[in-house]
Amino acid sequence: MGTSEKIDELEKKLSNLSRGDPKRIDKQHKAGKMIARERVIALLDSESFVELDAMVKHRNTNFGLDKKRPDGDGVITGHGTINGRTVYIFAQDFTVFGGALGEAHAKKICKVMDMAVKTGCPIIGLNDSGGARIQEGVVSLGGYAEIFYRNVTSSGVIPQFSLILGPCAGGAVYSPAMTDFTIMVKDTSHMFITGPDVIKTVTHENVSFEELGGAMTHNSLSGVSHLACESEEDAFDALRELISYIPQNNAEGVPITNYTTEENNEVKELDSIIPDNSNEPYDMRDVINLVFDDDLFELQPHWAKNIITGFTRLRGHPVGIVANQPLVLAGCLDIDASTKAARFVRFCDAFNIPLVTFVDVPGFLPGTEQEHGGIIRHGAKLLYAFSEASVPKLTVITRKAYGGAYDVMSSKHIRADLNVAWPTAEIAVMGSEGAVNIIFRNEIKEAEDPEKRHKELTEEYKEKFASPYIAAEMGYIDRVIFPRDTRKELLVALERYGNKREEQPKRKHGNIPL
Repeated sequence: MGTSEKIDELEKKLSNLSRGDPKRIDKQHKAGKMIARERVIALLDSESFVELDAMVKHRNTNFGLDKKRPDGDGVITGHGTINGRTVYIFAQDFTVFGGALGEAHAKKICKVMDMAVKTGCPIIGLNDSGGARIQEGVVSLGGYAEIFYRNVTSSGVIPQFSLILGPCAGGAVYSPAMTDFTIMVKDTSHMFITGPDVIKTVTHENVSFEELGGAMTHNSLSGVSHLACESEEDAFDALRELISYIPQNNAEGVPITNYTTEENNEVKELDSIIPDNSNEPYDMRDVINLVFDDDLFELQPHWAKNIITGFTRLRGHPVGIVANQPLVLAGCLDIDASTKAARFVRFCDAFNIPLVTFVDVPGFLPGTEQEHGGIIRHGAKLLYAFSEASVPKLTVITRKAYGGAYDVMSSKHIRADLNVAWPTAEIAVMGSEGAVNIIFRNEIKEAEDPEKRHKELTEEYKEKFASPYIAAEMGYIDRVIFPRDTRKELLVALERYGNKREEQPKRKHGNIPL
């Protein structure tokens, strides 16, 4: 065979790679889903994708598989760019063996994951698979375990993203569970350990795919997913925005964008944002959006709504936000809120993203359900995460900071770098009314007008013991500031504390209370 024939042969092979089965492709489209190659092209910058291992085929001869050896073995792998920054990617192809994972399929994914770590770039997985390839038996299970191991060794080294764009069942769910962020699409994404048919057989429960493992189930009930998007295109847009806040790896600084807007040193609206009635709710997102460059890119907005997590920028510099939300459960910390915030804090710390914490917390949520569910253990996760974090930690107390929750929410005692309070702050062991009920129980009972005396003592307690000036006298608050100056204070702190150094004891790792 001459040179021209060999070139023709290559052209023919390459053209066959991207063809696929028309009937299966049509079925995928009718289900409202793109095929794997279309997804990769839609997500990455135009003409940036470089495919790897496109000609890999499986080697299994059982159950007639030797007669079905499609190129690529049901997964597309390679690298490209998003907003000019290199990423590595794999996309499972549901039109080939239902995206089922076999030996060759797994090896392709492992190879691209290894390359991502070696080059210090994010890894993105587009999941659309029926699970393990049963015909390959334990080899498929071994393939999953190899992927899981790489998820663990890559954790905190490079950012890992999972997009669930179809089924993700059985053992397959554990890879996305160990990545940093999971994004799902409403109506077409499903994640579960065991499907509806197995559940019906074992427990006699009737449950639909959507109820069991749909996007909103995992975004509002389980907390497994971080975002629920209306379409695959929306999921790609969300990922592109999310990745813009995050460095390529744990050795790099955050990606800073040009901030060209004229600096607004004072935000006067903040002076009137806290209601006169200390029990009246307000939306903490309004505070955040007034302080920072852009509106908050919120993560897990449908789960544990009593705490807010997400990214925004301060003069072009990405920061991670953790904030109590007075609109939900009065901003109390509970099991889910503690877990949600702890994981986010640890991600930011791993990737050098400064943390800004807004505090309005009346305490941990009381009740037998919380106690029996392990609020002590789960609340300790957030305490551990903030204590362990060595990135710049800036804390603003807007109103309530009561009890152990004051300590947990990035207080000076667990080594926050800047702790400021608004004059509306109330820092105390517990709420004024509850404290007065305990301390002055007899005096109130014996008063001529118990209700009036209770009110008087409550106001007196607030002024004497719940004032931010008491904490400031002790050095627990660096400054009591005008709310309108919050942005200015944070800008200076971000600049001054950006190069801080903290020596940690040498150890293999700590033992966070999981």
